[in-house]
Amino acid sequence: MTSTTAHPPLLLSGGLHAVAARLPGKPALVCGDVTRTYGALATRVRQLCGAAQAMGLRRGDRVAILAPNCVEYLELVVGLSDAGLIVATLNARSTSSEVAAACDDCGARVLFVHPKLAQAAQAARCSTIEHTIVLGDQYEALLRDARESPPLPTLEETDSFALVYSSGTTGKPKGILISHRSRVLTFHGMAMEYGCYGPDDYQLGLAPMAHGAGFAFIMASVYFGGTVKVLPAFDPMEVVAALATGPFTGVFLVPTHFQAIFAGETAVLERHRGRGTALRTIMSNAAALPQAVKEKIVAYWGDGKLHETYGSTEAGIVTNLRPQHQLTRRQSVGHAFALNTIRLLDDEGRDVAPGAVGELHSRSPYLFNGYWNQPSETALALRDGWVTAGDLARCDEDGFHYIVDRKKDMVVSGGFNIYPREIEESLHLHPALLEAAVVGVPDEYFGEALCAFVVTRPGMHVDADALERHCRVTLSGYKVPKQYRFVPSLPRNAGGKVLKTKLRRGLA
Repeated sequence: MTSTTAHPPLLLSGGLHAVAARLPGKPALVCGDVTRTYGALATRVRQLCGAAQAMGLRRGDRVAILAPNCVEYLELVVGLSDAGLIVATLNARSTSSEVAAACDDCGARVLFVHPKLAQAAQAARCSTIEHTIVLGDQYEALLRDARESPPLPTLEETDSFALVYSSGTTGKPKGILISHRSRVLTFHGMAMEYGCYGPDDYQLGLAPMAHGAGFAFIMASVYFGGTVKVLPAFDPMEVVAALATGPFTGVFLVPTHFQAIFAGETAVLERHRGRGTALRTIMSNAAALPQAVKEKIVAYWGDGKLHETYGSTEAGIVTNLRPQHQLTRRQSVGHAFALNTIRLLDDEGRDVAPGAVGELHSRSPYLFNGYWNQPSETALALRDGWVTAGDLARCDEDGFHYIVDRKKDMVVSGGFNIYPREIEESLHLHPALLEAAVVGVPDEYFGEALCAFVVTRPGMHVDADALERHCRVTLSGYKVPKQYRFVPSLPRNAGGKVLKTKLRRGLA
C-alpha cells in the first residue's frame, strides 16, 4: 500500500508553532521584566520571517547575531531560519576584528546586534554587511512593519539553520553548519534522556546561546512547551539562590560555572544547601567535569540529579553519564547517547580492544553538515558518516566511555605517551586549587616536558613543592609536571574549554 501522506519537515520552529497553536497564553521565555508567551513569540517569529524576505534575503543567505543572552535571541534564530537563512551566532565577547573575520568569512548580509555591542559592530567594518539592525527601537520597528510569514515551503530539514564558529582551541575558528534535523532529533533525545524537557518543566537558562550547546539546552524547552528563565549574565550566587527558591526543574551548566559556584561565599552556599525540591536535573557539558567537582555537586544538590554529557558541535551529544553512575564510574562520560554508535580507532583506522585508547568516532542523526567553505577540513572530520573531534578515549567492558584527552594535547615525554587530563584530575583533588591545565613544552632532554598552569582558591596558598608532593601520591614519576605556573585564571572560550594554544604561546 502506497502512502500519500506528505510528512512536514523537521524544522527548528515546528515545536514552537505547535505549542503556540494550542497554548498561546503560556509563558515561553522570561528574561528580566519581559515575558514572552508562546503566542507572542510565534507572532514575532513570523514577522521576522516576513521581514527577512522583504529585505531581499533568500534561502541559503547568511546573517549574523552579535548579542549576549536576551529575550530576542531565540526568536532571531528561529525566525531567520524559517526564512531559510543560515544564522552565524557570534560570541558576544568577540573583538571587532573577530566579528569582521567571521562575517566576511561567511558573507553575512545582515548583522543583528545588541545595543551594548553596537559600537563594536560599527568598528568591525565588515565588507559584506548590507544592513546592521540594533535590537530595541530599530528592531521593533522592523517587526511592526513586516508582514507575517510562515516557514518557507521549500525548506528541507537537512538545510543548515546555524553557523557556529568553533572557538579556536587548536587554531583558526571554523564555521560549523548545523541542520534543522540534527537539532530537532537532538531535542527528542534530550527529552528522553534527561527527563526535564516536558511541557510542565521550568528551565534556568544561563549558558551563552551563541554557543551551540547553550542554544540547544534552552531551545529544547521551548520546542516541547516548557518555560525558560533566561539570565543575561552569570552570577554564581544568584544561580544558587534561584535553584534553591525557584520552581526550576532543570539547569544546564558548564564546568566553569560549577567552579565559580563552589568558590563563592560560604555563607550563601550553606544557606541554600539542600534546598530546591523542584530541581530534578542538572546537566553539564562543553568541557571535562573533574571528578572532584562531580562529587561536590552531588554532595551539595543531592543524588540522582547530575548528568555529564560529552559531545561536540560537530557530533552533537555523543555520550551521557547518568546520575546513578556519577560516583561509581569515576571520570567516565557514560554510555553512548540515544541513536549514537561509537567506535574507537587506532592510527590505522582499526577498532581497538576494550580498555585500549583510540580516537573516538561517532555516527548519529545529530551530525553537522560540514565546515563552511572548508571541504578538506570537513573530509578530515567526517569520514563515511563517522565524525571525530580528535578526542582520545577508552571503553570498558560494560560500555562506559572515558575521555583520555584530545589527540593534539597528548604529550610524548621521554618516550611515554602522557595524557594531561589525568594529571589535571589529580591536581583538582588538591584542596587549595580551583583549576588546573597541563600542557607539553619543548624540552632538550625529554623531547617534551609537562607544565601545569594552576589557579588557587581565594584566600588559599600552595607552592610548587607541595603540588609536586601531591602529584607523586597518585601519579607515576614521569607524569609529574616539571613546571608549575600560578595564574589568576585560565583562558577559556565561550563554551568553557581551556585554550591550551594560548597557554603554550605564553611559554614560547
